[in-house]
Amino acid sequence: MTSTNDADVEKVGWLELFTREHIPSLLLICLGVWLHAADSMLVATMIPAIVADIGGQAMVGWSIARYEIGSIVAGAASGVLALRFGVRMPMGFAALLFAAGCAISAFAPVMWVLLVGRLLQGLGGGGLVAVSFVAAGVLFPPRLMPRALAAVSLLWGSSAFLGPLIGGLFVEFSSWRNGFVFFAGQALLLALWLWFFSTPHTRGPVQVSGAIATSRLLLLALAVLSIAYAGVEIGLLRTSLMIALGLFLLFLFFLFDRRASDNRLLPRDAIAPHTVTGAALAMILCVTIATVALTAYGPLLVVLLHGTSALVAGYIAACSSIGWSLAAIAVSGMPQRHDLKFIRIGMICIVISVIGFLYSIPNGPIPLIAFFSALDGVGFGMAWVFILRQLLACAEPLERERVSAAMPTIQRLGYALGAAFIGIVANANGFSAALTPEDARAAAIAIYLACIPFAVLGLLAMLRFVSLAGRTAS
Repeated sequence: MTSTNDADVEKVGWLELFTREHIPSLLLICLGVWLHAADSMLVATMIPAIVADIGGQAMVGWSIARYEIGSIVAGAASGVLALRFGVRMPMGFAALLFAAGCAISAFAPVMWVLLVGRLLQGLGGGGLVAVSFVAAGVLFPPRLMPRALAAVSLLWGSSAFLGPLIGGLFVEFSSWRNGFVFFAGQALLLALWLWFFSTPHTRGPVQVSGAIATSRLLLLALAVLSIAYAGVEIGLLRTSLMIALGLFLLFLFFLFDRRASDNRLLPRDAIAPHTVTGAALAMILCVTIATVALTAYGPLLVVLLHGTSALVAGYIAACSSIGWSLAAIAVSGMPQRHDLKFIRIGMICIVISVIGFLYSIPNGPIPLIAFFSALDGVGFGMAWVFILRQLLACAEPLERERVSAAMPTIQRLGYALGAAFIGIVANANGFSAALTPEDARAAAIAIYLACIPFAVLGLLAMLRFVSLAGRTAS
């Protein structure tokens, strides 16, 4: 990486982003994340009502993993499609998939049918987010990219605030099913807008790339499904074999993807810890595994243990997204020389929050749980845009777009693996049959205790990443 220039030293003002040149691109990115971000918090808020209505408490982690599998597959495929054809086609198709998934979920009579809908929602939401990240990496100059991603984070925070509110209102005054119908309608409107009223910025190709890696995407999906299925019914031999199969398929995915040529899904050094990219992606993978329990099980545990309403439980989980947004806005204009400092601080905040959940979720009080949820988001918000900027600064020119797409892909993989793993831990500790607060409290302790090792591994990967990035800069 070259030495910092004068443009990097001075802060970047917001007015530089809101110009005729950049506003269409900014609107494109913001539209891409709205449905996914709001829906995530909507479902987290409605899950206690869903479980009470159609059952399936043992499959809470499985439902999150299904959604994230869809996000990963569509995210990787949509990233390639966006690089080849522009963003209108993949984004419009993703919106239609999202609408179809919401419709199936709305009319699901049992949890297994809802899981099919969640898979389609994941396909749609993952596609929308991946195209948005690709667009951020190629449509904005490096000095404006943190501001653009901070604007997206602001929208994400707004979505996180509105998602629980919408979900809570539907649960309290209507039905959780109508919440899915509401989002299906929004997705259809987005698809129509992209098709009939999209701007020139959404039509042309950004860069020609290779074919979609169908076989590797299938390997990745099967790997996560195997691990997730291991937790539906706990048995020592069966669970162990399914975990081993999932890890083996995951290893094959990384191996085959590394050997691929022009249609690799990840950077060539994605699993090489001695490189800047490998250390950064390992850090992202570990911390997302460590923090997914908040969204997957947090609202349901808060309702079971502390007797709150679905709206309050949803807002506790939403504090993470709101904290992410506020922190990202606060630090987004910092010059590049401060990137590594904010990455360190952010990752430390995340680790502290995971340890805090171990105490606060089982014992309360509610404000303490909300504080650690917000701290989790603050950590991500402080670090995220600077991780991407450092990765792009250190990446080879031909790898920049692939690095941009790899961050959300690895993030979603971490959430999927984390939900699958935590589902195993939860059900092995009696969560699927938790009938009393004491049962739920024991499961909560086991769940968050299992998150701490991954938080520590993420912290170690962060130290490796900032060390390598610092050497490259100097």
